[in-house]
Amino acid sequence: MSAELPEFYFRIRDNGAAVFRVDTENRQRRIDMEEIALVNVKNGNIKPHGDHKLTQEEIKVIGQWVAKRQATLAARDVDDILRAVDHMNLTTQWAQSKATDAQLEEVTDLLLLAMHDLRSVLVRKKAERLMKGEAAE
Repeated sequence: MSAELPEFYFRIRDNGAAVFRVDTENRQRRIDMEEIALVNVKNGNIKPHGDHKLTQEEIKVIGQWVAKRQATLAARDVDDILRAVDHMNLTTQWAQSKATDAQLEEVTDLLLLAMHDLRSVLVRKKAERLMKGEAAE
C-alpha cells in the first residue's frame, strides 16, 4: 500500500461517481473522506454536495476523471462485443459438434431471431456510414 493517498476518491455508482476529498492531515491520523460532489459520467454534469463550493482545481480533477472513466467504459463496451463474437464462435462449434437435437430445438429460434436482428442493424449502420462517406467526397 502506498504511503501517500490520492487527494480525491471516486466512489463508482450508476451513471457516475460520488467524489470525496481525502484528508489524512488530522490529529488522530485517521483517513477522513468528505463528499464534495456527484458526477454523471454520461453527460459530464457535476453537482456540488451540500453547501460545498467546488474550486477550479476540484472541477479540473473531476473533469479529468470523467474523461478517463468515459474512455475506460468505451473500451469495455468494445471488449464486451469482442467477447460476444468469441461466444458466438463457441456457440457455432457447440451447435455443430456437441448439441443434441433437443438442445438445438430449444435455442434455434431465439438464436436465429437475435442474429437476424443484429444483422439488420449492422447492415443499416454500415450503409449509413458508406452514404456519409460518399456525401463527404
